[in-house]
Amino acid sequence: MARYTDSQCRLCRREGQKLFLKGDRCYSDKCSFSKRPTPPGQHGSAGKPRNQKNYGIQLREKQKMRRIYGVLEGQFRKYFSMAEKMPGIVGENFLSILERRFDNVVFRMGLASSRSQARQLVNHGHFTINGNKVDIPSYLVSVGDVIAVRERSTNSPLFKAVKEGAKKTTPAWVTVDLDKLEGTVVTMPRREDIDFDIQENLIVEWYSK
Repeated sequence: MARYTDSQCRLCRREGQKLFLKGDRCYSDKCSFSKRPTPPGQHGSAGKPRNQKNYGIQLREKQKMRRIYGVLEGQFRKYFSMAEKMPGIVGENFLSILERRFDNVVFRMGLASSRSQARQLVNHGHFTINGNKVDIPSYLVSVGDVIAVRERSTNSPLFKAVKEGAKKTTPAWVTVDLDKLEGTVVTMPRREDIDFDIQENLIVEWYSK
């Protein structure tokens, strides 16, 4: 499967803001975006910022959201098609679907420092859903699902550090017990649970052309 292999810090610089793609590093003095917030490329810091038209603004918003969740274009478009068929507001449905991705849920539970790390851990089979091993990062969780670290993985240094580290704030739609390394999806994600700046209406306009 195709995946992005270049520097993740370039993505933050391209979008002009921190996307927190590298976990704790993004909050430290080592953050590359803090040192060099200009767009990547030879002419990134040259001249004045360009005035973007609606097309460019919509494109940048779509790319920003796609990069935050680490989803390729084909699957991103598929999620939008799903959102269109659901009752309710398309943009909010779209965000809810992305939040329900298994790798994102692992990240939201505080079991990984970033979505990319969560995706790798899921791929390596470290988690179960309702007692069954699931190694598909794009799997969409449902209300009532119990996500847990596999018993054979609980003694790894990474998960020991999770248990001993500072507790992170989790969204209201999932409950977490880090001592047991497990959590439960108690409700569907809502718009107010999204904690980063995104204008989903621009993405709806982009795909509705």
